[in-house]
Amino acid sequence: MTKTPIDSLNSSLTSVSRRTVLTGMAAAGLTVAAPAIRPARAQDVTLRWWSPQTAPAQREAYDYQISTFEAANPGVRVLFESTSDEGYPAQMAAAFASGQAPNVVTHLPSFAVSNYWENDLLEPFDDVIEMIGPENFYEGANDVYEITPGQYAGTGIGNSAANMLWVRHDLMERAGIESVPRTWDQLREAAAKMQGGGIFGAPLPYAQNSMTSLVFICFVHGAGGQIFTPDLEVAVDSDEFRNALEFYKSMREFCPPGATNYSWGDSLTAFVSGATATGLYTGRVLANVNAQNPAIADHISAHLYPTISEDVPHWTFNDFPSVMIPKNAPNLELTKKFAAHLFEPDGYIRQLHAAPGHVLPVLRTISEMEAYQAHPIIQKYREDVDKMSAAAAAGHNLGWESPQHRPNTQAGRIVASHVLAEAVQRYVMNGDSMDAVVSDTARRLEELMRG
Repeated sequence: MTKTPIDSLNSSLTSVSRRTVLTGMAAAGLTVAAPAIRPARAQDVTLRWWSPQTAPAQREAYDYQISTFEAANPGVRVLFESTSDEGYPAQMAAAFASGQAPNVVTHLPSFAVSNYWENDLLEPFDDVIEMIGPENFYEGANDVYEITPGQYAGTGIGNSAANMLWVRHDLMERAGIESVPRTWDQLREAAAKMQGGGIFGAPLPYAQNSMTSLVFICFVHGAGGQIFTPDLEVAVDSDEFRNALEFYKSMREFCPPGATNYSWGDSLTAFVSGATATGLYTGRVLANVNAQNPAIADHISAHLYPTISEDVPHWTFNDFPSVMIPKNAPNLELTKKFAAHLFEPDGYIRQLHAAPGHVLPVLRTISEMEAYQAHPIIQKYREDVDKMSAAAAAGHNLGWESPQHRPNTQAGRIVASHVLAEAVQRYVMNGDSMDAVVSDTARRLEELMRG
C-alpha cells in the first residue's frame, strides 16, 4: 500500500502530557531519566531527526540534506531515525518520558503538533520561521501552528490536497459530459453515465477506518456543515450532517464492491488502474498514472471536490505534515539551524520531487523556482499542481476546521476512534435510522472531547 502524508492520520493520537508519560513509565517500573542537556563541542554533536515518511526516494533526498548540513557544519553529525505511521504516539510518549526525544521531528500531522504544544512538550518555532523567512511562506500557511496567540508551535514541511476530484476526460467525452461536476447532483449524474463495462463511477471508502472518517468530514463541510463549532461544541446534529450521510449513501452504488474495505492506497489504485471514472486523492495520482497506466496519462486532471451546491464553498483537506522541535532539545541553536536547513532550496526541492505533485511546497518562493517547476511531471501537469498548491495552502482538517475555529487537540483521538466511519457504516451498510445514528455520533463525540 502506498504511504502518504495522509497515512499518518491513521495513527491513534493519544493526548500526552509530561505527567501522563512519566506516571506511565514509573508504573511500568522503568527509570525515567532527565533530559541530557549539556554544551557540546562541535566534534561531539549528534542531532537526531525522526520521520515516519521513509520511502526510498524520500530517504535519498533526506541523505542529501543531511550531507550538505554536515559539510557546512564540520564535526556535526545528523542521525536519521524512522518512526511508524501507526505507532508514533507511543514512540513519542516514550521519548518524552525518558528524556530521549529527538532534536527534530517531521511529517506528523498538525494536530499532533498542537497536542504536544498544549502539553508543554515543544520548543517555540518562531526563530526557525524567521530563519526561513516568514515572507516566503504562502499566506496563512502557519496559521494552523499558532496555538498560542503570537507564538508558533511548528511549521509545515509540505502541504497536501487530499480530497481533489480526479476525472477522466476520455470517459467524460464518451458519456457526453461537457463539464467537470461542480455540485453533488452533477457528480452523481456523471458517475452514473460513466459507470459500466467494468468501470465504476467513484472510489469512495466505506470501511471502518480513518480514511472513511476523514473523507466523510470533507463531505460534511461540502454540505456546508461542520463537526464542531468554532468553540469546539459538537455540531453534528444538523441538516448538513444528515445531507452528507444521505448523499454518501447514494454514492455507494457507483463504488466498487471492495469499497467496504478501502483505505487510501486502495482508492488511489482504483482510479490509477482505470477501475473508476473519478478519483479522490492527492497529487500522487500523477506519478502513479504515468508509471503504471500511461494510456490514460493525457486524459486526467484535478479539480476541487464538488459541494452540495455552488453556494457552498469548496473545503480542501490538508493534514499539514509538520516540523517541530521537542522541548529541551540538546544543542538547541544547532537544532534550529538544521530545521531551517530543511527548507534550503536545493535539498527541499529534492524532497518535494521525491513525490512530485503529491507533497506540495509550503513556500511560495519554492513553487515559483525554475528548479522546482523543471520536474517532468510538474511541467506536464503545471495547471493541476498549481491548483492543488493553492487549495492545500488554504486547506483545513479536523484539528482546525476553519479560520474561525480554535485548534482541536482531540482531533487525533476522534479520527482514531472511527466514530465517524461507524456513522457512515451504520447508515449506509446497516440501514440504521438517521436519528439514531446522528444522536449516537453526537454523544460519542462529546465523550471523546471530555477525554
